[in-house]
Amino acid sequence: MIRLPITEADLHAYVDGILPAERAAEIEAYLAEHPEDAARVASYCEQTASLHRVFDPMLDEPLPQRLEVPRPLWVRPALRYAAVVAWLALGGVAGWHLHEYRAAGQFEATTWARRAAVAHVTYSPEVRHPVEVGAAEEAHLVRWLSKRLGASVKAPHLGDLGYSLVGGRLLPGDRGPVAQFMYQDGKGQRLTLYLRRDAGKQRETAFRFSRERGVGVFYWIDGGLGYALSGEIDKPELLRVATAVYRQLNP
Repeated sequence: MIRLPITEADLHAYVDGILPAERAAEIEAYLAEHPEDAARVASYCEQTASLHRVFDPMLDEPLPQRLEVPRPLWVRPALRYAAVVAWLALGGVAGWHLHEYRAAGQFEATTWARRAAVAHVTYSPEVRHPVEVGAAEEAHLVRWLSKRLGASVKAPHLGDLGYSLVGGRLLPGDRGPVAQFMYQDGKGQRLTLYLRRDAGKQRETAFRFSRERGVGVFYWIDGGLGYALSGEIDKPELLRVATAVYRQLNP
């Protein structure tokens, strides 16, 4: 039997309780093996519960007296029913838009992390051509990438952590050009730093973590640029490097 891949839409349908029992069981098995996704689903469930806590009590509130208009007795139950339906509709619309807003933000962030991970696994194994411009031309590389991204780009120095700059390259992104710097330690382990020009509407964010098919990614927004550090190393070590990168960019 061929199992369909678990998508973001599946996770939201699971939260909304609209999946068939068999598919819901597959989602539950998937979440048991993917703690990051399980944490996101738990936050969606909490959001739904919060909306119920806010709006459900309104259904029991009496109609304000100023809105009461004498009408035939047979009309009043109908009005009461209509008021309940209206509150339910209002709560549903508010909940849907909030859910859609958070889902869109989460989807965008997940897509960004996935792009960084794909770029990492594409170029980090390369032996002869891992980068377009080598570390020997670092000044030229930084000027070139800054010009193409339309923002001041820096290549952090990670020698104190055991990683030296290999070089960098220009990549296509969903919002325009993207830069990638590559680093390598003495054992040949490589990390990549993925940079993009952010839309400007996003505020600075704390580190977020994602694991995409064995590649860990810490990503954040700072100073109008989005950063994503990717590597096939354990989470604490990747966080240590990401923290060093952030501190160098914010002395």
